[in-house]
Amino acid sequence: MSLPPLDSLPAPTPTPASVATSVTTSVPAPALAPDPAPAPAPAPAPGDSPCATLRSTTHPPSTTRLTSLTRLVLALLPLLLIGTWAAVDWRALRDGVTRLGAADPWWLLAGVFFTLLGWVAAACVRQGALPERLPPGLLLASQFAAGAANHVLPASIGAHAVTLRFLQGRGIPLARATASLALYSLAKPVAKMPVLILFLVAFEDTLQLGGLAPDRWTLLLAAGSVTLGLATASLLLAVVRPLRRPAVDFLRTALTDVRILHTRPSRVLALWGGSAATPLLQGSVIASVGFSLGLPLSWAQVVFALLIASTAVGAVPAPGGIGPVDAALVFTMVALGAPMGLSTATVIGYRVLTVWIPLLPGTLVLSALVHRKVL
Repeated sequence: MSLPPLDSLPAPTPTPASVATSVTTSVPAPALAPDPAPAPAPAPAPGDSPCATLRSTTHPPSTTRLTSLTRLVLALLPLLLIGTWAAVDWRALRDGVTRLGAADPWWLLAGVFFTLLGWVAAACVRQGALPERLPPGLLLASQFAAGAANHVLPASIGAHAVTLRFLQGRGIPLARATASLALYSLAKPVAKMPVLILFLVAFEDTLQLGGLAPDRWTLLLAAGSVTLGLATASLLLAVVRPLRRPAVDFLRTALTDVRILHTRPSRVLALWGGSAATPLLQGSVIASVGFSLGLPLSWAQVVFALLIASTAVGAVPAPGGIGPVDAALVFTMVALGAPMGLSTATVIGYRVLTVWIPLLPGTLVLSALVHRKVL
């Protein structure tokens, strides 16, 4: 059977779909307009760095001005507080400077030396309370600045705030920095008790404890206060549930850091050695000032007086311990046989030497650290 030729076959009838397809394929698509070129970024000024250009494009000028103004206020605020304090307490400053003007300069120089060692001891304790290694120069500068802030706010809040900002600036998380402050605050009174017991044993003959021994009611009052404080803290944690989780996390972090620290002999020596040396250095400053004025007490008696006074009223919230500790220190030295006038002059001279003289340079260091964004 033969097939018909192709030319003789009828042409297929076009359908609407094929017509549409042919029209679509035959008509050329319109050309797409090119995307507009992005606007070029402004070229940096000749003296600008790439980081400065990035900051200028990231933060608006109003935010930058507000941040600069805030830092300026924080830098000048310590100077304003110190000026206000000096205007309020100018009589004590005047009397102390007058007393020190007639004192033996060599003993005063020894007092300055022990004051400087006190800041070094504080920096050692701060380092011993943290596993990470901190830069020694900045750490010492921060403690010098913290000493100025400590005399403005009560209960060492100023010093702890400065140290907390410094640790966070070094990359320490907030929980671990807070645990370090708690360990620092706990180590100093705990290390003071063995020093006090050592003085009681070694200098029993020279220490006149008749007028200083507390009676039974005083001991009961102290024990009751400690028990009440612990019971109140436990009750708050048991009743207020939002406090429970942060407290547990804080304790877990603190115990972990304590375990790590006590596996490193250098940290143990810095923490506990510095804490034990702190009252000895403070007592040495008081003894040096007393010797320059002719105080008829030995070094052991003066240091013991400071240990007793700071232990008795050290928990009273006062800026830098000024006030309650001073009154207790004068009372203790008088009970040990010193005249009231010389004891008062010794304490005033001690405060001038350790508070008023370092206050202005310490405040300037604090402002400089804030300005340089170390704090």
